[in-house]
Amino acid sequence: MSNHKQASNPFILQWIIIGLFVCLLIAYQIICHFFATDIQVNMNEDQRVLIRSIFYIIAIILFPFANLLRHILLRLNQTMPGDTSATTRYFTTVLVSLMTVEIVGVFGLIMFILGDSYNTLYIFTILAALGLFLHRPKETDYEQIVEALEQQKKE
Repeated sequence: MSNHKQASNPFILQWIIIGLFVCLLIAYQIICHFFATDIQVNMNEDQRVLIRSIFYIIAIILFPFANLLRHILLRLNQTMPGDTSATTRYFTTVLVSLMTVEIVGVFGLIMFILGDSYNTLYIFTILAALGLFLHRPKETDYEQIVEALEQQKKE
């Protein structure tokens, strides 16, 4: 029971950050719904389509990139020597992957400001929320780091 308690305590800060990122996504929605006429710029449709397409391509690339980045950082956390705690190492990994997928939500805000519809805003927001869910803290990842660091100390 104490192992489970020790393993879940390091995630408090990560969950707070996820909560803040979700609040940002909600704030984008609120800003766009209440201040639409004040913030929207009527950009040429062809330019908007080009920018939207580029943002979709970047979003499609960002998801596997964030996953790869998380995987690499997890392995580095397990193998890199040093006095940094498992909690700090894992926090950095989760934070980097969360920030990578949060960018997708910003794309929706930018596109709305450029004159795109609410649908584009919703799509990018939902994609960002999905990314936050996929890159949430996972106890098994953290435990692997703890075990690897304990193994290093024994050697």
